[in-house]
Amino acid sequence: MIRYAASLSQHPIPVEAVGECVGEVLERFGSHKPDLVVVFATEHYVGAMPDINDAIQKLLEPESLIGCTAAAVAGGGLEVEDGPALSIWAAHWGGGRATTMHLETVEELDGTRIVGWPEDLSARGTLLLLADPYSFPTSDFLSMANANLDQLTVIGGIASAGRGPGGNRLLIDEQQRTHGAVAVLLDERVPTWTAVSQGCRPIGQPMTITKSERNVIHQLAGQPAFTRLQEVAAAMPDEERELLSNGLHIGIVVDEHKIDFARGDFLVRNVLGANPADGSVTVGEFVEVGQTVQFHVRDAISADDDLRIVAGRAIRGRRDATAALMFTCNGRGRHLFGMPNHDAEVVQELGHGYVAMGGMFCGGEIGPVGGKTFLHGFTASLALFGDEVLVDDDPT
Repeated sequence: MIRYAASLSQHPIPVEAVGECVGEVLERFGSHKPDLVVVFATEHYVGAMPDINDAIQKLLEPESLIGCTAAAVAGGGLEVEDGPALSIWAAHWGGGRATTMHLETVEELDGTRIVGWPEDLSARGTLLLLADPYSFPTSDFLSMANANLDQLTVIGGIASAGRGPGGNRLLIDEQQRTHGAVAVLLDERVPTWTAVSQGCRPIGQPMTITKSERNVIHQLAGQPAFTRLQEVAAAMPDEERELLSNGLHIGIVVDEHKIDFARGDFLVRNVLGANPADGSVTVGEFVEVGQTVQFHVRDAISADDDLRIVAGRAIRGRRDATAALMFTCNGRGRHLFGMPNHDAEVVQELGHGYVAMGGMFCGGEIGPVGGKTFLHGFTASLALFGDEVLVDDDPT
C-alpha cells in the first residue's frame, strides 16, 4: 500500500522538532519504512542539520533522503515565514524506486562540467532537484536536460537560507553538503506529475516577433514593440492599467506547434525596460524572430486565480493527488498576498481538505512549461503524487 506523510514543527530546539515531526510520520506509516524522505529546515537549524539527519535516519530508516535549508518552509496547510520550522515529508511506494545523487561542477580545459549523474542511470522519470544558488549552475543543467534528457521531468527549487557561499546546507542520505545540488530520481512507476503556476494572467493578444536581437524585441507583428505595448495598455480598463507599473511581464510560447495558446503554454519572464525612442522592449530571456509572445501582468488576484486553475486542474486531473511537494517563491507568501499560508491553504482546499504536503520558499523554482523545464521566479511549482503505482505501459 502506498503511504505519504507530511509533518511540520515550529519547536526552536532541533531534537524536539525532529521528535514532533517523526512522531507524525510514524503514526501514518506504522511499521513501513519510507522509500523517500524530504527535509526542509529554516536557517535556525543550519548548525544542527547533521544531528537532525542522524535522528531521522535512526528513527525512520529511509531508503533515500534529500533536504535543504530555506528562508521559510511549509507543511500541511501552514507556511512559516518567520521563526524556526522543520518540515518532513515521507513516501512509501515499494523499494528501489528512488535513486539519490549529489551533482556538482568541475572546471576542465574545455569548460565547466557537471558530474554526479551515474552513467548507467536511466534518464526517464521525475528528478526532484534541490540546488545551492552559489555553487550550482541550475539554468545550465536544465538546458542540458532539455536538450539530452527529453523523457525526464525536473521539479524542485533553489535553497534560500544562505546569505553567501557555503551558507546553505544540503542533505543526501546520511551526508551533508554545502555546495552543488542534491537530487533524487523517481522511476516511471512512481505516480507523480507536476503543476507550475507562474502567477500571471495574459493581457492583449498573442503576437509574433518580427524583429529582435538577443533579449531585445524590436518589432511585434510588423510594428515597433513599444507601439504594440501602448496599444495593449490603451485597451485595458483604467482600474487595471496600474498593474503595468507594478510589474509587466511577457509570456513566450514554448511549443509553437500549438494553434491556440492558454495557461501553461507561456514561459513568463520580466519586461526589463521599454525604449520609446527606438520602439524596443527588453525582456528577461533571449528571443527569436518567429516566436509568439503575449504581455502578462501579475498581482495577488492574478496569482491566486492562476494557482487555483493550474493546480486545480492537476490535483483533480486523471488521477487525484493525495500528496505534494511545493516549491514556492520567496516573493510570494505575505509579500504578495498580504496574508499567511496562501499557497499551502489553496493546495489543501483543492485536495478536498487533506494533501500530505511539504515544501519550501525558494530563491528560484524549477518546473516544466510547455514540455521543457525552466528556472522560474514568483512561481509555485508542485510535484504531485497519487495512490496507485503505475505499470510500465501506462502512458500517463
